[in-house]
Amino acid sequence: MKSIHVLLLCLLGVCACKRETSPHDEARTHEKEAGAHAHDEGEDERILHIDPEMLRDLRVTTAPVQERPGGEGVTALGELGVNENAYAEVAAPIPARVLALLASPGQQVKKGQPLVELQSPELGKARAAFQSSQARATAARQAAERKRSLGEERIVADKEVQAAEAEAAIAEAELVAARSELLALGVDAQEAVSGRGFAGFTLRSPLDGTVIERSAVVGQVADPSRALFHIGDLSRLWLTVHAFERDAVRIQPGAPARVTFAALPGRDFAAKVGFIGQRVDPASRTIPVRLELDNPEGVLRPGMSASAFIPLGVQGANVTTVPAAALQRLEDGWFAFLPKDGGTFERRSVGRGRTLGGDVEVLSGLKPGEQVVVDGAFLLKAEVEKSRGEGEEHGH
Repeated sequence: MKSIHVLLLCLLGVCACKRETSPHDEARTHEKEAGAHAHDEGEDERILHIDPEMLRDLRVTTAPVQERPGGEGVTALGELGVNENAYAEVAAPIPARVLALLASPGQQVKKGQPLVELQSPELGKARAAFQSSQARATAARQAAERKRSLGEERIVADKEVQAAEAEAAIAEAELVAARSELLALGVDAQEAVSGRGFAGFTLRSPLDGTVIERSAVVGQVADPSRALFHIGDLSRLWLTVHAFERDAVRIQPGAPARVTFAALPGRDFAAKVGFIGQRVDPASRTIPVRLELDNPEGVLRPGMSASAFIPLGVQGANVTTVPAAALQRLEDGWFAFLPKDGGTFERRSVGRGRTLGGDVEVLSGLKPGEQVVVDGAFLLKAEVEKSRGEGEEHGH
């Protein structure tokens, strides 16, 4: 009987020990430790460090997260052009030889500023004829006045006075004809009557702007059908895109648009719909749409190819967007890289929405105004994949 009591006490002791260190308690302890370790690794995984030398090779560019009107829209391609309301092509009004160039390509000019000095034999003949007619008219007027004075004193007959007045009238008519012929050559009125010698004259800028192109060469004979200078105000430009008719009829005049340029990756520009064409191109079934955009920094140039996102119809709530190149896909979803200090980048998970032209809608993970990497984001993604591969190999 005593031995039975001893056995029971031993069994109770074993059970008590097992309750103190049960498998469930051990698993819970391991989970807590693993969770803390995973949290530390998660913090580290979100931060990417790039060596300074490698960072220079990546050529990283950034762009801010944008907020813009939502709703349906269309993407259209086009080419940037000048503002035709502030543009001029300056040509010689008559065949003339170029004597001197007074403005260079890229130069800012004011209205009335000299551009080029020209010489025209035709202008020389017309100007000489005008000055001769002017001299004859002056002499005829003076002669008529003398005859008139002598006639009042009865020194000459009325017949001579009438003849002098008729001659003066003929001279005045010839002067008017010579002036008209001179002005018909297209030379500025002031240049027509007084210029550099009989044959010389100066072409001037008709507006304030930039010399976009100059084809004039000293010594060449300028043809009136060929422009010597292209001048325009580049502070505001026009972008003409071609939208399919089903989309163009839903575009509203004055609607805001976003424009991106292949030459300027990572940047977008605000524009406004200024004009919607009134005729459908029968070949492409498209309608031209003109967008107007400011160019305060002067980085945009006529001829650049562009892509524009234009809203259609009534717009909805604002949406958050980033350039499409800023989002990179990894095994566990879409990510963006946010630059930090000292060659450090934060890899942040992003909810990806619709494609809006050259941009992508962001549903979560980013706020308007934050800077994200655009150029170089793909290479940063490659660095993340590389580090993950090295980590797996090290673990094995």
